[in-house]
Amino acid sequence: MYEKNRLNRVYPILKQYALEPHFVEEYGLVQKIYTNKGIFAMKKINPKHGGDFIRHVQDLYQKGYNRIVPIFPTVDGRYAVLHENEMYYLMPWLANEEKENRYERHHQLFRELARLHSLSSKEITIKKEERTEHYEKTLQEWEKELEFLEGFLETCEQREYMSPFELSYILSYHDIYQALNFSIKKLKDWYEKTKDSEKARIVTVHGKISTEHFLYNEKGYGYFSNFERAKQGSPIHDILPFLSRTLKSYPKRSEECIEWIYTYLKFSPFKEDEFLLFQSYFAHPGAVMRSAERYFKNRYGNGERKSTLHFQKQYWLLKNTEYVLMRMEEIERQKAEAKAAAQPKEEVQPKEEAQN
Repeated sequence: MYEKNRLNRVYPILKQYALEPHFVEEYGLVQKIYTNKGIFAMKKINPKHGGDFIRHVQDLYQKGYNRIVPIFPTVDGRYAVLHENEMYYLMPWLANEEKENRYERHHQLFRELARLHSLSSKEITIKKEERTEHYEKTLQEWEKELEFLEGFLETCEQREYMSPFELSYILSYHDIYQALNFSIKKLKDWYEKTKDSEKARIVTVHGKISTEHFLYNEKGYGYFSNFERAKQGSPIHDILPFLSRTLKSYPKRSEECIEWIYTYLKFSPFKEDEFLLFQSYFAHPGAVMRSAERYFKNRYGNGERKSTLHFQKQYWLLKNTEYVLMRMEEIERQKAEAKAAAQPKEEVQPKEEAQN
């Protein structure tokens, strides 16, 4: 009976594609549907995101990027079906059998992400006033965070008996302070580099890069899916959330994250100002700052043990990020030194020859 109800629910939708469902399996928002013409994946999305989602996918196809799980049109040419206040679209069901190890899967993901960004890249005009406003607003917020860091430190040090959270904060203070200062420095460097420019590069941002949204077909080729959050923006809007999720773990030296970043940069290099902004936002200790601020405003509200454990996990993220950034700084320094050494030294001409 339950299976019959599922078939009845998808039947009016699949009718728009001239398909007859035989069996349905549910995987969250995605349904695997066996039909008279093969196996398909049907995804349910919010109707508010439907128009933009389809437009971004079509734009990418027009620019030559085809590593997107195809979206099938209905009989009358629509790319989505509105049914009972929900929107649905249809795709082929990809086997997603992992023919490569995890190491190579991530490298292929970042290569494809770089290609997606490169093909969709374009320059837009930005008013200097808008850039300055963004810079000043961000700088003001981060300088207030510096004030909070110092103020909370003084509060903790004045206590005769510190709580476990306060002790953890005191021991972590220097690292948080250094990370925030590094972010501010790179932000200032970025502004100095771009303050007189009225141009900026934007790309089509996927919106939720994940290995779960990078599927393989039977030939082993990877395709991006789940473009519902696609938008125009800076490429770092795709890269930073992925890195943050990866590094949110126990303390580790993540050489693989460094390799993923440089795999991306090999196929889609950052401009100098983009690299500065990437460093600034990547280094910013937002997660551990928010944890400290919540505790300060609502002391013991979530329980001392729970608050302390949460803070510790955010601190681990900071330290994991710090390692990646410091290794990148070292790599960039070595590249600059190698480039300088490769340049031929200018020959000094004799004064007589120069005067002639």
